[in-house]
Amino acid sequence: MRGRSGGAGSGLTWSVLREVKCAELEQAADGWGRVGNRADAARDRIEGQLLPGLRDTQRGEAPDAAVRGLQRLGTNFQYIYTECGLLRTALNSLAHEIKAQQRVLQGALDDAAALNFTVHADGSVTYPAAGEGLVDGKPPAGGTASGVPNPGMVPPSGLVAPNPNAGKAQDIADRVAQAVRAAADADWRYTRILRSLKAHEGLGVPVATWTDAAADAAAVRDAARGYLRDAIPHDASPAERKAWWAGLTDEQREEYLAVYPDRIGNLDGIPALVRDAANRDNLQLLMGKLEGRDDDDSATKLAALREIDRQLRAGPKAGEPPMYLLGIGDQGNGRAIVSYGNPDTARNVAAYVPGLNTSLDKEFATGDLKRAHDTALAAREIDDSTAAIVWLGYDAPQSPDGMSSLAVAGTERAEVGGRAFHGFMSGLNASNDHSDPHMTAIGHSYGSRTVGAATQQGEGIPGVDDIVLVGSPGLGVDRAEVLKVGRDHVFVGAAENDVVTHLPSLKNVLISAVGSALGEAGSMTVDVVHRGDGRLWFGEDPASEEFGARRFAADPGPPLVGPGLPSIDAHSQYFDPKLDSASADSIAMVVAGNGHKVNQESAR
Repeated sequence: MRGRSGGAGSGLTWSVLREVKCAELEQAADGWGRVGNRADAARDRIEGQLLPGLRDTQRGEAPDAAVRGLQRLGTNFQYIYTECGLLRTALNSLAHEIKAQQRVLQGALDDAAALNFTVHADGSVTYPAAGEGLVDGKPPAGGTASGVPNPGMVPPSGLVAPNPNAGKAQDIADRVAQAVRAAADADWRYTRILRSLKAHEGLGVPVATWTDAAADAAAVRDAARGYLRDAIPHDASPAERKAWWAGLTDEQREEYLAVYPDRIGNLDGIPALVRDAANRDNLQLLMGKLEGRDDDDSATKLAALREIDRQLRAGPKAGEPPMYLLGIGDQGNGRAIVSYGNPDTARNVAAYVPGLNTSLDKEFATGDLKRAHDTALAAREIDDSTAAIVWLGYDAPQSPDGMSSLAVAGTERAEVGGRAFHGFMSGLNASNDHSDPHMTAIGHSYGSRTVGAATQQGEGIPGVDDIVLVGSPGLGVDRAEVLKVGRDHVFVGAAENDVVTHLPSLKNVLISAVGSALGEAGSMTVDVVHRGDGRLWFGEDPASEEFGARRFAADPGPPLVGPGLPSIDAHSQYFDPKLDSASADSIAMVVAGNGHKVNQESAR
């Protein structure tokens, strides 16, 4: 193949295209694949054996320096793996496109041979005399047809040649020209891509290198979409996606992980170990992508990604479950799904949906991840075959002034998020190794409304046996049995001083506002503690007797109005074993499959 500066100016001919040995391109791709696999194996050994061994057995400045050096080396190997994977896929995708055009060309040449037409070096096609003359009855003379690379750009003349061979020759010439043009386009595109896939000099992998790698990955993804991306089963069920992945060859899996870690890592139904590997690689590309920007949103997300990366690289402490990165992305307010424990091998799997004001920021990477971590630790004391997940797979409502946005929050984000959460849990159910794992859906704040929406999809949330709701402003349903797990499997925590669990219904807000306008109330302020009836903003209070769930004890938390500034801390303590051990212990008990042992508290 030859590089070029433009399609029309290509030196490629049909005879050259016919002789291109695509097998040699594929052999080169395999060679880069072997190099990448060796780098990946070296990284796995560093992160899976050497680093944990140093951290667990050695203390002091020298071991700390060794850890930092090994971490840098692991990053280098990760970069090598990423770039080799891109080279491999670029070469394979080029071979794929060239072979497709060789088939088009060969079909045209075969048709020409069958008709005794002559295909010349320039792609023109000579055809013999044929048909009947209009005047003397002699067959119209033969001629030569020149191909049109882009026939859509040439308007039809409306004339019909008297020689029937003329149209056939034109079709053959057009196919030859189109095959050559498409192959030349591919040659040019991949030449540019392959020339850009080069590393900076030196042994380090600075931030700018990952920024370049993110651009490299985007270019290869765009070029290889017909080779790989279009085959990804986005519209299939999680079970079908699992079967698709299982049916791929090792080489195909390696290419998908190298070029499309973002899609494979976020595809429900794909095994957790695969998603984790893909997302760890995509995390580096995302950080590189965001490093190249200077807006506030990118900076906020970048801080969160760095913190998640730090925790992943630090590894678990002795006796604690390892982290698995099941999803990551920068779309919307950001996406992140982190599991403590392998959700495919655990008998008990819980997924926690955060709520109001949650986004991919530093607070999420420390606070929300800690909630899942605390839940996993407490539940594993009851049954060590437990995994706990924090699921930020939707755009929760955002408000700079805290809880007040609940007064204007609608249901659309919960409905969209509910559908996504339903799909995620279906994926966990499909990829889990146990025939009937115990699964728990946990919703906090607006996240409980999202869980409520997920239960209304089909026959309920796939695989879920128990539902835990804490700090809930309502679920959009008025009875526990409507959640489709049985009322005895719905558990509610509602702190007395949690303002969100007292948020009045829209009806009461309107009544209060009208009363104030008529002078029958002292102010426009709604008395959220004495809300008038048992309904919250999104429906019946889950902690009420009318709802019918099992309410467990929760620490009252700091009062909304007290010494100093107003506090909404009571809304955020449910998972914390130090601030609210009663609630945290109850959540852990449900997650571990012992919900029947939870002590109930009187309903409101």
